[in-house]
Amino acid sequence: MNTVQFRDLIGDRYARTSRYVIFPALLAAALPVFAAPAQPLRSPWDGKPVTITDADFACPAIAHIAPDLVTDGFYRLDDPTHSIIDPVRQEAYRKSSDGVKSVGMAIVKAADDYRTTGSRKAAQCAMAQILTLAQDHSLAGKMSSNQAYYVQGWVVGAIAVAYLKIRETGIATPQQTETISDWMQSVGKQTIGYYDAHKRVGHGDSQNNHLYWAGVELAAIGVAANNRKDFDWAMSTYDNGVDQIQPDGALPLEMARGGRALHYHLYALAPLVLLAEFGETNHLDLYAHANGAIHRLVNFSVGGLQDPGPFVKATGVQQEIPKTINGDQIGWAPPYAQRFPNPALERMIKSATNLSVYYLGGLPPGA
Repeated sequence: MNTVQFRDLIGDRYARTSRYVIFPALLAAALPVFAAPAQPLRSPWDGKPVTITDADFACPAIAHIAPDLVTDGFYRLDDPTHSIIDPVRQEAYRKSSDGVKSVGMAIVKAADDYRTTGSRKAAQCAMAQILTLAQDHSLAGKMSSNQAYYVQGWVVGAIAVAYLKIRETGIATPQQTETISDWMQSVGKQTIGYYDAHKRVGHGDSQNNHLYWAGVELAAIGVAANNRKDFDWAMSTYDNGVDQIQPDGALPLEMARGGRALHYHLYALAPLVLLAEFGETNHLDLYAHANGAIHRLVNFSVGGLQDPGPFVKATGVQQEIPKTINGDQIGWAPPYAQRFPNPALERMIKSATNLSVYYLGGLPPGA
């Protein structure tokens, strides 16, 4: 409000002299309104304490990962559906990425051991390895290819979730916490830059499951660093996904994956559900977005595990069907089923051999 507006509100002579008392109600109307400070961002594991125990934990030797990553994809270059694996390329991919992935897997395992057994040693092990990666600026350098960016996002995203599972232990000093936060945000900045650039040129990975996995990475980083900009970017990836869900529950970009269409529907669903859980924890009802479209995706994808016929009809090829149900298919499901009871899904959860999903940071919330 400027001076003229202020005078118009309470009268010219009241505005020009201090000899008159300005009524509180008028003064309140004239002064700017200051919003309450935003609440710190939270994760689905915050406020759910674990009883610390002296349970033993075999911590592997601390590993070091370089800032740069050189790796490439593993599908055949002449396959437009990106569904046929090239054995030679796959072996090269494994050799170049397995070492990086194994470090992340060890951190995820330690964090989940802490959550399930309360082992102080497990939490200390995970934190020590995360801190080492942060000090080494691991995976924060040059990425050699699209696939390298995917691996960067998957691994750092999983580590960020694992960090959220142990951060309330208080075993990291404020300085260590800042070092970890700075490292994660530097990787997150690269991820945002990569996908935003690809979106501008219409690259497919800026719209499909890769974007949603990047969303999980940025949601976890955003909460870990209390960075609202990163968190909001992550939430936007959820809307990008659910806005594409068709009336029958299909995702067109995942249906284009030929014989792996069912696999990629489930693979896309997993990060979307965890993003919704991050939203719920921070008072955002993402499950209701796009008129609850994610429920159609859940029903369509889970139905495909029971009867892949709709996927076969849509793609014209047989689908890869898992022999047993495990976390790769329904590791996302426990928190969803707790909110939205689904008998078929609940039966699958109970019969699953495990519910851990590495790229989701291990065991899901509520497991």
